[in-house]
Amino acid sequence: MSAPRSTGPLGAFFNAPYLLLVLVALLWAVNMVLGRYIVGHVPPLTLAFVRWTGATLILTPFAWQQLMRDWPLVRTHLPSLLLLSATGISCYNSMTYYGLQYTEAVNGLLVQSTTPLIVAVWTFVLFRDRLSLGQTAGIGVSLVGVMFIISRGDLDTLLHLKPNEGDLWLILAIAIYGFYAAMLRKRPPLGSLSFLLVIMAMGAVILIPTVLWEMHLGKYLQFDGLTLSAMAYVAVGPSLIAYMFFNRAVELVGANRAAPFIHLLPVFGTALAIVFLGERLAWYHLVGYVLVIGGIALATFTSRKGIPGKSAAEEPAPPG
Repeated sequence: MSAPRSTGPLGAFFNAPYLLLVLVALLWAVNMVLGRYIVGHVPPLTLAFVRWTGATLILTPFAWQQLMRDWPLVRTHLPSLLLLSATGISCYNSMTYYGLQYTEAVNGLLVQSTTPLIVAVWTFVLFRDRLSLGQTAGIGVSLVGVMFIISRGDLDTLLHLKPNEGDLWLILAIAIYGFYAAMLRKRPPLGSLSFLLVIMAMGAVILIPTVLWEMHLGKYLQFDGLTLSAMAYVAVGPSLIAYMFFNRAVELVGANRAAPFIHLLPVFGTALAIVFLGERLAWYHLVGYVLVIGGIALATFTSRKGIPGKSAAEEPAPPG
């Protein structure tokens, strides 16, 4: 059954799935670059808390009726919802923002390109989804690309296991997100709005102790124009608008066609990082990018077997 077509003044816009997916990638790329740009203005754990608290408050009026209808399911599936929230909302985002304090935004964007393959590994570990030879080879090639990125192309760094601290946090964040994305296969049967509202609200609550810990260490928000603009953007752009656009695009074209657009993240993000952060594109970025994209292409086009996203309901939103 085809997705319903939107009508009205914005109908043409919401019926253009590939435009929506391009905008999703742009919104998430801005989020990564912004996370690096505001280092020193907003502590990373506080930024994650503000992001999900703001998104929760904005979404609540629209999702409240559906949440009340689904409330018995929420109570029944509370442990699994808590696990999904802790991994996909709290841990992933806070670790990403924390890692961006110590590494370039370009590195973070390139590392995120490995997400589809990390999800494939988790689905094998958790559900024994079998990987094809091409997928296994693709994972290996992409991981070599990641090692180029985190070692800055320095073999001595690689041999002595001294990668940048921020890169390690970003790798860990992607690994945790991969677990979350794979576990979405077992997500409780809530409506899309109530599910999103519950995991966002839980994620914000989970982050409260970490924000208090940051404050104990003397790390506070600097209330200036940059801080307020950043907090408004992370609550609305990558958290609500991007999710809405992505879900609509999946309705129209399906998960398999939507998923590859995640690889526009480093394309947009690298350009933004060069313009706004003054970062430079080094040779190891280019080598790493070619290897990551080459590995993903190898894994994707040799066989679709074992890759999550066989239905729109199971496809996780891109990380942001």
